[in-house]
Amino acid sequence: MCAVTPCGAAFEIAPDRIRLTPFRKSRGDIMALHVYDHVTRSRRKFEPIHPGKVGMYVCGMTVQDKPHVGHMFAFVACDMVRRYLMHLGYDVTYIQNFTDIDDKIIVKAREEGVSAEEVARRNMDLYHEYAAALNILPADQYPLVTGHIPEIIAFIETLVAKGNAYAAAGDVYFRVRSYDEYGFLSGRHVDDMRSGTRIEVGEKKDDPLDFALWKSSPDDEPGWESPWGRGRPGWHIECSAMSTNILGNHFDFHGGGRDLLFPHHENECAQSSCGTGEKYVNFWLHNGLLFLGDKKMSKSDGNFFAMGDVLEKFSAEIIRFFLLNAHFRSQIDYGDERLREAEAAYGRLRRGMARLAALRTDQVDPVPEGLISEAGETLGKAVRELERRFFAAMDDDFNSGGALGSLFTVVKEVNQYATAAGAKIRDRAVLEETWTFLATAVDILGLHPKGIEGLVAADTPAVPDEVIAMAAARDIARAEKNWAEADRLRDEIKECGFLVEDGSDGFRVRPLGGTD
Repeated sequence: MCAVTPCGAAFEIAPDRIRLTPFRKSRGDIMALHVYDHVTRSRRKFEPIHPGKVGMYVCGMTVQDKPHVGHMFAFVACDMVRRYLMHLGYDVTYIQNFTDIDDKIIVKAREEGVSAEEVARRNMDLYHEYAAALNILPADQYPLVTGHIPEIIAFIETLVAKGNAYAAAGDVYFRVRSYDEYGFLSGRHVDDMRSGTRIEVGEKKDDPLDFALWKSSPDDEPGWESPWGRGRPGWHIECSAMSTNILGNHFDFHGGGRDLLFPHHENECAQSSCGTGEKYVNFWLHNGLLFLGDKKMSKSDGNFFAMGDVLEKFSAEIIRFFLLNAHFRSQIDYGDERLREAEAAYGRLRRGMARLAALRTDQVDPVPEGLISEAGETLGKAVRELERRFFAAMDDDFNSGGALGSLFTVVKEVNQYATAAGAKIRDRAVLEETWTFLATAVDILGLHPKGIEGLVAADTPAVPDEVIAMAAARDIARAEKNWAEADRLRDEIKECGFLVEDGSDGFRVRPLGGTD
């Protein structure tokens, strides 16, 4: 039977272990948000087009197949950006489309003997299932190509009327050389792009650089009536029509994978600017790509891991943490070994937050209000500096990897506080300040659907506060080289059904026979 003595009666505080000073809270200065600008090739201060509001459009999937991890990276990254903008107080309108009609979808449907609509709907449903698991906030709208055919046709008609596009035997092409700025986004020059391009069989365009806005459709394939005959939209035009229809001609952010930079986003810029006569997008959020060995993850190459298969091995929280543990524009090497490393790191973060939860809710009497112990003062100063670093990282082009690094250091400081404070000192104000910061950070990064409470609850089964207090007292005894007392407390903890383990980042307590 485990007999746990109330902390207030069990342990004494040595006079030289505590120093009380006035407690003051100061968060520190936070820099303004700066975002990478593809035009200037540098970071520049973010200023919204409309004060207090942000318009954000994200290129969604072409849904001919199941989502893979590479797809979900883009949406996790853009979700993180959205969450931070919301934290800064912006009213964010977030739009993410689906390309639900496309040559690849038609081919897939023909192979399966079903309709293109059935193929698209099945894979869109899978996306929503995986997005919910990864704690991606739902978009305000998910426009479909098939639901915006009139807007797409009207946009093409405007381009034709302005001379930026031309019809050719049922197809319509954008005239690339009609837009003097073509290539500004990707850093390419039109004359350089001309070499290596050619007109494919069946194309009727005037210039090899021109691209399709509308494609004629045979009777046995999906199509819609238009001024140029029965057909369907080209790939690039759909995003221009849908984004401007919902967000207006000029909006703040456009997201998507780096592989979309050229030609997709370059073409979007050209046709949108020509069609509206306005600047299209202020900032482009191009996330890096996932690589398997020396090749990027890609459905077309058969080089990918389906999201459902990955979720059978690792939790959605681990996958999200893994994807955010670097700057979102970085290339990421993907593999089970990397995910296992992320799982271990996430466990350390979770256990540190669970320890903080125990410290702030245990039965130890607090340091008197308005005062702070030496250990509390050290923790408070460290947390305020780390909070500053967290937000500085997020303000530096949404650097989630740098921000996460600050959280690991906070956890280390909490462990050091627990050791220094021992079983009798609790600086409630500092512990609450630390908890509030970590809770905010968890929400910004979306590390758990239920926030920090859910993240901490995952460190189950819970260790009683009394056992944590004994483990902290044992830590003090070890520091004072009182090995007999340390061994006694270790044995008492064991009688309660728990094991205390020592590590470089402090002790941890787990159930006997339990594992992570």
